[in-house]
Amino acid sequence: MNRLVYTVFVFFWGGIATLLIVHWLSAPPVRVPAELPTFTLDEVAEHDSLDDCWMAIRGKVYDLTEYVPEHPTSPRVLERWCGREATEGMETKGIGRPHSRYAWELLEKYLIGRLEADRH
Repeated sequence: MNRLVYTVFVFFWGGIATLLIVHWLSAPPVRVPAELPTFTLDEVAEHDSLDDCWMAIRGKVYDLTEYVPEHPTSPRVLERWCGREATEGMETKGIGRPHSRYAWELLEKYLIGRLEADRH
C-alpha cells in the first residue's frame, strides 16, 4: 500500500512540475521597443474589423489582426472591441471575469504603440 501511495505521489507532483515547466518555457517573449509610436483613438478606430483589428488597452495600442484566428473562442467575440478602447474587454471578458495572466502576457506580443493622452 505504501508503494502505491508513494507512486501516486511522485506521478502527481511530477505532472505538476511538468505543467509548470511547459508554461514557463512557452511564455511569449515580452517585446520592449526603445520608442513606441503614439496613436490617437481616431487612428485606432480606422482598424475596426476582424481583418484589421487594433485595440487600445490600458494606454497601449495593440494590433491583434494576426491573433484573431488564434483566439480560443469565436473571433466574433473580439469584433466588438476592434478599433476601440478595449480595456473593459480584457478586464472583464464582457462577462465580469478577467483574462488570465497568460492572456495579458500574450497581449504584449502584439504591442505596436502608446495611446495618445486626452488633452481636454
